[in-house]
Amino acid sequence: MTSKVILLVEDNASDEKLTLLAFKNCGVGNKVVVKRDGAAALEYLHGTSPGSPLAVLPTVVLLDLKLPKIDGLEVLRAIRHDERTKLLPVIVLTASKQDEDVTRSYALGANAYVQKPVEFREFAAAAKTLGLFWLLLNEPPPEKSAL
Repeated sequence: MTSKVILLVEDNASDEKLTLLAFKNCGVGNKVVVKRDGAAALEYLHGTSPGSPLAVLPTVVLLDLKLPKIDGLEVLRAIRHDERTKLLPVIVLTASKQDEDVTRSYALGANAYVQKPVEFREFAAAAKTLGLFWLLLNEPPPEKSAL
């Protein structure tokens, strides 16, 4: 059985550290691959990252919206248009609470939209809930879907 990997797409170093610390504090011990821009995230998902071809998709993608190079909504659109990644669970994890961002995220196929809490305690609780649901409770689609 392969280890469940989380892909965190986050350009803000403070938010990255906060997310990793929150996962660690609540017992989520899965490997977290961090990509700091949309282009790097898509290279990783398509197995074209230099020196690291991807054999197995991550279990879940935590995707910020405001990213350099390719923004999060375009990353989401690309994920949903690729046969290999179209069923991959994508959780938008962002500071934005604008109705337009929420609506567009769901319209493009986001599985969930979570606003980043400001307080660490709230953020840790959110990370624990995300980890428990998406890594333990959720049944992902088979690697080779019949669709």
